[in-house]
Amino acid sequence: MSRIGKKPVNLPEKVKAKVENGKVLVEGPLGKLSYSLPDGINAAVAGNVINISVAQGAADKSALFGTARARVNNMVAGVTKEFEKVLEISGVGFKGSVEGNRVSLTLGFSHPVLVDIPAGIKMSFDPKQTVLTIKGIDREAVGNLAAQIKRIKRPEPYKGTGIKYQGEHIIRKAGKTAAGAGAGAAAKK
Repeated sequence: MSRIGKKPVNLPEKVKAKVENGKVLVEGPLGKLSYSLPDGINAAVAGNVINISVAQGAADKSALFGTARARVNNMVAGVTKEFEKVLEISGVGFKGSVEGNRVSLTLGFSHPVLVDIPAGIKMSFDPKQTVLTIKGIDREAVGNLAAQIKRIKRPEPYKGTGIKYQGEHIIRKAGKTAAGAGAGAAAKK
């Protein structure tokens, strides 16, 4: 059994939750979220606590026990406080802008890359147009969108240009050095 799955999910004051037909529905000040529980996983709301459990005879489903509890906990956290991912764009001439319900990224390709903004997600750039902030109440949607945007132009190891998470450390490789020229000069003697 999962130690995480056994912990109850506490509901803050302004958050309401209910379980209907194998779905957990959470409603809070920032919006509503729902999650379909996997087969063999049950949830029950008791007062201001949600308890997740494995159904009798479904021991093979215990691998999803902790995951289901974590997803429900993220929903409760999301409807009270938005999740946020910050991406940094680095490179000469690399920048982006929000145009209506799309993000336009100039990343050194022959054309700007357009990414649609899904419903429930807010995106904004800093004044220099190199730091992209993604906010939303659904942790999975925010993380997936950030990963999708990062995949467009991964940071390369020599100059470090591309899109990376804020605070992410890129391991840099040494480029060509003068050692090759020195070896050639020694061979001529």
